[in-house]
Amino acid sequence: MKKMMIVNTSHNQFDGTQKPTGLWLGELVHFYDYFNHDDYKIDIFNIRGGDTPIDPVSLNKLMLDRVTQQYYEDTQFINVLKNAQPITDADPKQYDAIYFTGGHGVMYDFPDNEAIRNAVNEIYNHGGVIAAVCHGVTALLNVKNEKGRFFVDNKRLTGFSNVEEVLANRKRIVPFMLESELEKRGAHYSKSKLPFRPYIQIDERLVTGQNPQSPKHVAQAVAELLEQDNNAVKERG
Repeated sequence: MKKMMIVNTSHNQFDGTQKPTGLWLGELVHFYDYFNHDDYKIDIFNIRGGDTPIDPVSLNKLMLDRVTQQYYEDTQFINVLKNAQPITDADPKQYDAIYFTGGHGVMYDFPDNEAIRNAVNEIYNHGGVIAAVCHGVTALLNVKNEKGRFFVDNKRLTGFSNVEEVLANRKRIVPFMLESELEKRGAHYSKSKLPFRPYIQIDERLVTGQNPQSPKHVAQAVAELLEQDNNAVKERG
């Protein structure tokens, strides 16, 4: 059985405004649903522990697809989000993969979180998979290796694009533009030709998705990498 940790935001509004934000629920649900069976053990964390705020925009009728709605109406699942473990309680040595969800809340509490930086380095260095979608890629912005080099430097990846930020009408209130910040740190950023279309990038054991349309594709890529690891273990065994 493979063990996976999922990390969500604890931040519930755009700083300096009264506009709410939080987790983009579908970015959690479509990844979680893909692995929600007996071959995987999934632990869900957020930054501070306790309630995980959900971006209300992700719950409107235009955004709330059938699968996400089913999970939203699942009291047991929502109770897990309301009583999440803080990431400081996680032991990254136990996990084969880590996945960072999006929603604008993560732009405030992911980039400078020491527990996130430690988890990324620990899981990657022991051969695990690092995955993130949309704004969740902000988790990787300030991660550095033991040589002081940015984790994203020279890696092929994606994340919520500048164009999508403008189209989402959030450019004026976000603390930074993710695409631009990734490029400043040396990442080889790419995106789909059209906004809000599924798009992922895979660079060895790093899997990133561009937008809310991409989490299932990220999950499929992560599953393939974990299966390759399983096969390698069997060959050695």
